[in-house]
Amino acid sequence: MRLYLSSFRLGDHPELLVRMVDSDRPVAVIANAVDEDLGWSRPDAVRSEIEALGDLGLTATEVDLRDYFDASGELPAVLAGFGALWVRGGNAFMLRYAMRRSGADEAIRDLLRRDAIVYAGYSAGPCVLAPSLRGLELCDDPDAVTRVYDAPVEWDGLAVIDYAFVPHVDSPGHPETELVVEVARWYREHNVSHRTLRDGQAIVVDADGSRLV
Repeated sequence: MRLYLSSFRLGDHPELLVRMVDSDRPVAVIANAVDEDLGWSRPDAVRSEIEALGDLGLTATEVDLRDYFDASGELPAVLAGFGALWVRGGNAFMLRYAMRRSGADEAIRDLLRRDAIVYAGYSAGPCVLAPSLRGLELCDDPDAVTRVYDAPVEWDGLAVIDYAFVPHVDSPGHPETELVVEVARWYREHNVSHRTLRDGQAIVVDADGSRLV
């Protein structure tokens, strides 16, 4: 299994991501954590991710999970054509819902089990890999799922990692840094295994094991 789980954007060591990815295969940008219209440009958000990956020499294109809602049989073959997924931040509950409804969650778990893809991303992207999303309601709005899709919230994570991922800790330039302190406190109070990262840091999982960089 290969993971590059960053607190914010590419982090301080993007060369480690590049090293894991087959440069002959494209990267799929998944931006469904920003599907709620909050008055800013979603296309610009996607474009910035594609450009950042392009600066690393990686070819990237968006895969919008909404295109595969209720058609989960199609998505596994689509994702299998990529060398890596780049799952950007935003609202973890919106991202998790899109993953379930599109079938991306099962497809991703299968691809990772077979070491057929690299899962990379930041903030909400790594957060949904935890066993549960409980506690994240202290920084992300779960009701966004109901507002946008008139659907219940998914509280179960993908359980790819066995701990909760807490980004943006001790990161004064990030607007959520104070909120995630409360998330980490909630995890401690409820005896939930978790890892905290400041912006610039990432957790890398590859053949050499797991490490914080």
